[in-house]
Amino acid sequence: MIKITFPDGSVKEFAEGTTAYRIAESISPRLAADSLAASVNGTTVDMMRPIDTDATVRFYKWDDAEGKHAFWHTSSHLLAEALEALYPGIRFGIGPAIENGFYYDVDSPVPITEADLPRIEQKMQELARNKEELIRREVPKAEALAAFTAKGDPYKIELISALEDGTISFYTNGAFTDLCRGPHIPNTGYIKAIKLTSVAGAYWRGDEKRQMLTRIYGISFPKKSMLDEYVAMMEEAKKRDHRKLGRELELFTFSQRVGQGLPLWLPKGAALRERLEQFLRGVQKEYGYQQVITPHIGNKELYVTSGHYAKYGKDSFQPIRTPIEGEEYLLKPMNCPHHCEIYRSKPRSYKELPVRLAEFGTVYRYEQSGELHGLTRVRGFTQDDAHLFVRPDQLLEEFERVIDIVLYIFKTLKFDNYTAQISLRDPQNREKYIGSDENWEKAESAIIRAAEEKGLNTVIEYGEAAFYGQGRHRPQVAARHHSGGLQPARTVRPHVQGSRRQAPPPDHDPPRAVRLDGALRGRAARTHGRPVPAVALARSGRRAAHLGEVQRLRRARGRIPQPPRRAGADRRPQREDRPQDPRQRTQAHPLSADRRREGGGRGSGLGPRAGRGQQGADDARSLPRPHRGAGARRDRGQQAGKEITD
Repeated sequence: MIKITFPDGSVKEFAEGTTAYRIAESISPRLAADSLAASVNGTTVDMMRPIDTDATVRFYKWDDAEGKHAFWHTSSHLLAEALEALYPGIRFGIGPAIENGFYYDVDSPVPITEADLPRIEQKMQELARNKEELIRREVPKAEALAAFTAKGDPYKIELISALEDGTISFYTNGAFTDLCRGPHIPNTGYIKAIKLTSVAGAYWRGDEKRQMLTRIYGISFPKKSMLDEYVAMMEEAKKRDHRKLGRELELFTFSQRVGQGLPLWLPKGAALRERLEQFLRGVQKEYGYQQVITPHIGNKELYVTSGHYAKYGKDSFQPIRTPIEGEEYLLKPMNCPHHCEIYRSKPRSYKELPVRLAEFGTVYRYEQSGELHGLTRVRGFTQDDAHLFVRPDQLLEEFERVIDIVLYIFKTLKFDNYTAQISLRDPQNREKYIGSDENWEKAESAIIRAAEEKGLNTVIEYGEAAFYGQGRHRPQVAARHHSGGLQPARTVRPHVQGSRRQAPPPDHDPPRAVRLDGALRGRAARTHGRPVPAVALARSGRRAAHLGEVQRLRRARGRIPQPPRRAGADRRPQREDRPQDPRQRTQAHPLSADRRREGGGRGSGLGPRAGRGQQGADDARSLPRPHRGAGARRDRGQQAGKEITD
């Protein structure tokens, strides 16, 4: 007998080799019918996998991400079975579940177009009604190679060749057998509604020098009504496609003569972009940011020193050679090194910190032509980038202030439905991450606590911590805004390991400041394409943050914070005590606090006339200022895509 522990802590005994399905059935037939996959000791497995040892078990339904993943993974195998029946001789690449549905990359003897999708859907529905079980079988590597060699499938042979013996498994549904590690739903009968959405080209393993395969995208549901809702939502999304609206409203265009992925802003688009930038400059000014300007190119050695060239050099625009032998420049891929150079340009003291630098900086990154998409994936874009240099004891508070800014911008732009994804290290593969366990644990716990304090709806993803910036991996928080079928991500990432790559001036050793990177809105292009603000935070310097020294903010859970006063506001008298200024109102705001929070009132940054003052662009009165309500606190311290394998 084995002991099974459930999420509520209760324990029951079952015969060795029992399946998660049988365990669920012993609790409730409905639970067994609704469960699509199970977690056994933290690993997601099929409901039909035998359990041979004591285990902690929980069940995943459709509403769980793990349940959807298993459902759509099985749907990709159903698609492959239908394709093999309709196109004899077809060869298969990979077929994973993705965020919204699934796809399969195939090498077909005859072209497959969108006109063929209804016929393929019909075949999938026919096979699904057979309720074919997904049967798992673990096989030796030699047997796996022999099976796909006999089948004549070079793509599977290549995948198997890279696997270790003892880790290879096959799944069979009906007449189709695939190399796969799972998990899958019990049988294809769970799939009641299918929609194949598009056909695209995809290079094998993302390498443009390899074979171009046909990628077929689709989505499936356990109920027909769910598919109907999805189709209606996607039709609405098409009407709001930024590429369509940009063309119709004459906001932007592209030219092959200028180059792929390089948008040209038309007069109306430029005016819209300028107004948005003006609003954001006002927000930055309220939070004590200082504007800087850096060149569009930089010496190659700058990026070698920062670590960007070693990580991204091969995939970036190649160096620009000057008439001087050995001198090379790069189109600026990131603003970080330039801002670091500004910080170290003069002697500084800890008393000056925090130093908050901001720039609407244009950067250039070479994206493969197949990955370009309107304004959401381009080769040149402008972002409202910022770098904050703070003392270690200021780190947590500044981290929370950047989140405050993002939440304020979310509210202003009326984004009210989003999820914070906290991406952490892979606990089973820590050696690939740079930095000590102690620093990683501090950084990970800090962002989790900060997200909790802000009342964010969060999910945790292990193994998703990203390499970014100055040669180190970082945990991250990604905010996903739910707008129809689009769920773009924006990130919050603190560095956990720092090295002083930029050397100090010969006569000065600047303070070992923690550096925070923040893009408050994100890319100008992406904001107009998929309007979601962004935040990225990075940590540099060898000193760890002393979290216990920081006074934590105690706000009500879920409350959107009011922005703090401008830098230096501590030294000012309160508004009602200031000398009267004829250019400003000196009486109490005539609107109620509730209406001000909802966007009413001049100067709130939320009203229809935000930023329309008569003064110049740099005049504070012409900038939209968020209202400082009674609850406002003082300033207390002053992607080439990765390959997905089946």
